[in-house]
Amino acid sequence: MKNYHWFLLFLIFLSCQEKDKSFDIIIQNGSIYDGTGENPVQGDIGIIGDRIIKIGDLSSEEAVEIINAEGLAVSPGFIDMHTHLEPLMQLPMAESLLKQGATFALGGPDGGGPWPFGSYLDSLDSFDLGINVGYLVGHNTIRRQVMGMEDKKPSEEELKQMESFVESGMNEGAFGISTGLKYLPGTFSELSEVIALSKIAGEKDGIYTSHLREEGLGLLGAVEEAIIISREAKIPVVLTHHKAIGVKMWGASGKTLAMVDSARALGLDIMMDQYPYAASHTGISVLIPSWAMEGEGFAERVKDKALKDSIKSGIIFNILNDRGGNDLRRIQFSRVAWKKELEGKTLQDWLEMEGLEPSIENGAELVIQAQLNGGTGTIYHAMDEGDVENIMKHPMTMIGSDGRLSSPADGHPHPRAYGTFPRILGYYVREKKIMPLETAIHKMTGLSAERLGLKDRGFLKEGYYADITIFDPNTVLDQSTFTDPHQYPIGIPYVIVNGKIAVKNGELTGISNGKVIRKNKQKRD
Repeated sequence: MKNYHWFLLFLIFLSCQEKDKSFDIIIQNGSIYDGTGENPVQGDIGIIGDRIIKIGDLSSEEAVEIINAEGLAVSPGFIDMHTHLEPLMQLPMAESLLKQGATFALGGPDGGGPWPFGSYLDSLDSFDLGINVGYLVGHNTIRRQVMGMEDKKPSEEELKQMESFVESGMNEGAFGISTGLKYLPGTFSELSEVIALSKIAGEKDGIYTSHLREEGLGLLGAVEEAIIISREAKIPVVLTHHKAIGVKMWGASGKTLAMVDSARALGLDIMMDQYPYAASHTGISVLIPSWAMEGEGFAERVKDKALKDSIKSGIIFNILNDRGGNDLRRIQFSRVAWKKELEGKTLQDWLEMEGLEPSIENGAELVIQAQLNGGTGTIYHAMDEGDVENIMKHPMTMIGSDGRLSSPADGHPHPRAYGTFPRILGYYVREKKIMPLETAIHKMTGLSAERLGLKDRGFLKEGYYADITIFDPNTVLDQSTFTDPHQYPIGIPYVIVNGKIAVKNGELTGISNGKVIRKNKQKRD
C-alpha cells in the first residue's frame, strides 16, 4: 500500500510538471517553410533545449523567450555546401556566414581538406563555434602528403597509402572526398587514381564533390569525367560551384545540365551546388599552365627564355579564352599581401599604375610577376548571367557560397562571403522571380541535408535540431558588392543554432552554440 501511495504522488508530480512546463523559445505566428519545398503553413514552433518539440498552435503556452514572427518566414537554417573554413580558428563565430542565416557549413572543398583529419576536428571541438561545421577529406591534401607536388602516377604503395588516408578520414567523420582537379597537385592525377580513392569514400557512405578538371573550354569533358567517377566508384557526385567559364563557353550550361539529366536517368546520383554570382574566385595561378607550376620550379622556369615564352603563351590563351574573359578589366584582385593597394583593383588598373600599355601581353607579364611575389586572390568576371540562372533553376542544384570566412577590413573578398543566401532570396526569388520561395529554401536546406546524410537537420520537424533562420521575404537582400564587399545582409533578424539564439535583431548575441558534426558518428538522441 505504501508503494501505491508513492506511485500516486509520482503521477501527481508528473502532472503538475506537465502543466507548469514552459518552452525555452516559442516562435509565434510565422510562415513556416519546413524545407521540403512544400507551401508554407502558419503556426508556432516550440523549442526545448536543442530540439524542436512542437509545431502547431502554441498560443496558450509559455516560454522563456517568445519571438513574434508575424509577417516573417521561418525556415530551417541554411546549409552551405561549399565553404572555405580555413580561418575558422581565428574567426570561430563565423559571423560572415551566421548573419546570412547559415547554421551549417561544409568545409574541405576543392581537394583541400585539413590534415591530419581527425586531430584537426578534435581541436575544433575546443572552440566556441558560431555555426555547425562538417568536413570533406581532400584529395589534393592527401596526394601532397604522400607524393608532394610531383607530376607522376602513384606507385602501388603510394596509392595504397592514399587509400588508407581516405579510409581513416571517413572513419574520423568526413562527409566524403573532395577533389580539385584544376589545382596542384590534383591536376596531375589520372582518372584511375581518383576512382580508386573515391571507391573508399563511397563504401563509407560518403559523397564525391569535385572542382572539375576544367570549367572553360574543357567543361564538357570534365563533366563526363565526373559522371564516369560516379559510375565506376559507385558514389554520389556533386559538381561543385557548377559554372561555364569564358566567353566561348557562355550558354554551355544547357549541355552540362542535359548530361546530368541523362546520367540520372541511367541511375547515377549526380547533383550540383552553385553560388549566385557571375564571377568566380581563386588564385592568380589558375591562369598559368599547370606544368609550369610543378614542384618548386616556377621561378627557375621563367628564367629560361624559351620556357618563359611558352608559359606566357599559356597565360595569354587563358586570359583570352578562359577565366580572363578576354578582358583585363574582368580580372580583379581580392587579396594581395605584397601590394595591398592592388586589392579591389583590376589587372588593367595595375598595368596603368605601372605606366604600361594595357595589352594582353603585358597583362601576362604581370601575372608572372604576381606569382613570383607569392600570388594573389583573384576575382574573375567571366561567367554569363544566363548560365547562372539556368543552373540555379535545375531541381538538383543546391547552394554553396564558395566563400572564405571573412571579417571587416580583411582584404577585398568576393561578395559571396557575405551575401550568398540573402542574394538568392532577395534578388533571384523576390526581384527576378527565378523560382518560388519554398523551392529556394528547399535548395538551401532539405535538399542539402539529404545529400549529406545529416541526421535530424535541414527540416523543421518535431524532434529535429532547432537550427532555424527567420527572415523577412519582403526585405531580405545582400548588401556586399564587388567594389564594397564587407557588408552584412539585411532582412534576417533571427538565427537559432542548436536551440540558442545566435542572431537577434540582426546582430550577434555572443552565444556560440555550434558543433563539429562527424558524418559516421552522428547520433539520434
